[in-house]
Amino acid sequence: MDPFMKRAVELAVNNVRDGGQPFGAVLVKDNKVTAEGVNELHKTYDISGHAEMLAIRKAQKELRTHDLSDYTMYASGEPCPMCLTVMYFAGIKKVYYCQSVEDAVAAGLGKSQIIYKELGKRKEDRKLKMVQMGLKDEQTDPMNLWKKNNDL
Repeated sequence: MDPFMKRAVELAVNNVRDGGQPFGAVLVKDNKVTAEGVNELHKTYDISGHAEMLAIRKAQKELRTHDLSDYTMYASGEPCPMCLTVMYFAGIKKVYYCQSVEDAVAAGLGKSQIIYKELGKRKEDRKLKMVQMGLKDEQTDPMNLWKKNNDL
């Protein structure tokens, strides 16, 4: 097994032994580990405390960058939609994973599969209802303010 994947799986196994979920992640650049993470939901009660997200947060904080386009993620499990989205935002171009979403479902961890299915639906057909509300005052429009502050 690839040494980085081996480490991601080792982190996941240790996390299960610690009372957590079976997910570990290793962020790599130039064949060197930059950051690691495990799901910390059982410790922090932070639903976004997934292994991949925590590894990315650690790297970005230490490196003081949002751009991780030269990095590769190794994850013990196929990334959930939230972690996948964060990887897109960070610019990560390659992810290796060991166990699939279907493996997670078989182990009783099926939310990722449900969310992936929901994202394929039209907004109005999703279980989570989203309602857009308009702004009344253009002066307090945060998008407009950002655009004005970032125009060259």
